[in-house]
Amino acid sequence: MTEPNGSNRRDFLKTSTLAVGGAVATQIGLSSTAHAAGSDVIKVGLIGCGGRGTGAAEQICIASQPDKNVKLYAMGDLFLDHLETARKRLTGAVGDQVDVTKERCFTGFDAFQKVIDSGVDLVILASPPGFRPMMIEAAVKAGKNIFTEKPVAVDGPGIRKVLAAAEEAKKKGLAVVAGTQRRHQAGYVECMKRIHDGALGELTGGQCYWNQGGLWMKPRETSWSDMEWQVRNWLYFTWLSGDHIVEQHVHNLDVINWAFGTHPVRAVGMGGRQVRTSPDYGHIFDHFATDLEYPGGVHVMSMARQIEGCEKNISETVVGTAGKWSSAGSRLQFTGKDKYRFNEKSTDPYVQEHIDLLASIRAGKPLNELKTVAESTLTAIMSRMSAYTGEAVTWEQALNSKEDLLPANLVMGNLPVPPVAIPGQTKFI
Repeated sequence: MTEPNGSNRRDFLKTSTLAVGGAVATQIGLSSTAHAAGSDVIKVGLIGCGGRGTGAAEQICIASQPDKNVKLYAMGDLFLDHLETARKRLTGAVGDQVDVTKERCFTGFDAFQKVIDSGVDLVILASPPGFRPMMIEAAVKAGKNIFTEKPVAVDGPGIRKVLAAAEEAKKKGLAVVAGTQRRHQAGYVECMKRIHDGALGELTGGQCYWNQGGLWMKPRETSWSDMEWQVRNWLYFTWLSGDHIVEQHVHNLDVINWAFGTHPVRAVGMGGRQVRTSPDYGHIFDHFATDLEYPGGVHVMSMARQIEGCEKNISETVVGTAGKWSSAGSRLQFTGKDKYRFNEKSTDPYVQEHIDLLASIRAGKPLNELKTVAESTLTAIMSRMSAYTGEAVTWEQALNSKEDLLPANLVMGNLPVPPVAIPGQTKFI
């Protein structure tokens, strides 16, 4: 299968992540040249101090051990309580690798810019996804290396901004690694290499799933404005999360794009809000199903559900003319011509992605995963657009959409919740 730019699936794999031996590459990289800023210590700024951001900050510190040549230097969050909780937890977890003074703790909607301007070399972007395009753009403009959580946008305008930033980061030689950790998980890397080398023959289809129960919800407090309530419950508002098909199912869609070496050209989806109907859960759907069409008329079935008491399934399957590969039940295995099954022990992929990021910076060979994660994010956005409207949506329609979901004024105050989408009536622009 060939990409429009002429690269094949094997090339796509080589440019999407480091090889399986990331830990070995790290040992070489850390002992070579210092990073571009001229110091052996990489100063990290954490933007978004919730659970995922706190975890990512801890993991990048662990990735630098035993040398400990990474320091958490600045922190920013919209809410002071988030920042203080994260700072306390991180100090307990990684000790002297936290070097965050009160002067380098920032809150408010402009906290991200203050962290970027604080003298850091690398930023971790872990705020709600709706804010991510402007944060990525600002970090690249300032010449900072980036670890960005997925997804990287919630709408077409955001994706266009991220794709432009990806090109600018490449020109500046910046490293950008995304939180699609399967691309740094030894088993997935080995299996994708086999797929790209022809273990399944010609790819003919596949399935991917993220079906689980519910997630956390924080009851509204009387002192919270509309804006504060929505940001504190960001999972349940499309402008912040993109809906769970974008925020969560992007992992599985990313694996499918990785296997096929390209993105889908068309989506026909359906979904709804069957169980989580209370206003406490904002206006997002609780289930989706999408038929994704890839180049050559190849179809992949995608399903995402967050409903308690239902069958659970978090997996991907790829089918080809010579066999099948599946990650079902955490078993990475092939059936057909190739009987390979991955059984080796490997580094926690949440740590490995930071090992690979740091190694690429120190070796002067920066990884840049921004384009691939943007394409996987748009795959999910396209699927959501189709489910919300009931219409078929093409890649070009999703990419060029004018539907900018970010509120015009980012201030604590009134912010009406959009109505729940109704397929056949809701339209996109």
